[in-house]
Amino acid sequence: MSLVRLNIKGISYSQTQSGAYALVLSEIDGERTLPIIIGAFEAQSIAIALEKEIKPPRPLTHDLFKTFSDRFQIKVKQVIIHKLVDGVFYSSLICERDRIEEIIDARTSDAIALATRFNAPIFTYENILDKAGIFLKSKEESVEDVANIEVEEAIAEPSPKQDTSFKDISLNELHNKLDEAVVNEDYELAAKLRDEISKRQK
Repeated sequence: MSLVRLNIKGISYSQTQSGAYALVLSEIDGERTLPIIIGAFEAQSIAIALEKEIKPPRPLTHDLFKTFSDRFQIKVKQVIIHKLVDGVFYSSLICERDRIEEIIDARTSDAIALATRFNAPIFTYENILDKAGIFLKSKEESVEDVANIEVEEAIAEPSPKQDTSFKDISLNELHNKLDEAVVNEDYELAAKLRDEISKRQK
């Protein structure tokens, strides 16, 4: 079976499934996306690694794994989503140390959180994309469109409502609240504040 390389397109919050997020992957040389339901901690960990603007005051679990691996010269070379059973994706980490490769089973959310930190490519098999992939409606759709619209169809949930709770807060106060949220390790709030700041600065 041929491997297909994937990119991370976005993460969408589920309002009807408490604590659930949808991670959207897309094939590099194609038009299919692969939505995967993940937990809040893993969603935050992936988002922090992708953004690189929010620095947690203490290392998250995946950051600790990266530091540990670097210290002992272990490299994650790639991640393969190799199986889909009853809606659950199964993944493997392909690791290398002293030119010896090892394959380690991992939850897909953890595997992708580590892939973002090691800059490791993410792959899946063609038959998994055939079974669970969703075709993009148009090539012009943005990351936000994919994360909200395509995942909405995949998990049959309404797209998240826009947060208007920050409309009466000044930009300076938003920056202060962002710093406070990071210190308190409230990364979900920090992400919302960062989005509001980005929107105003456009």
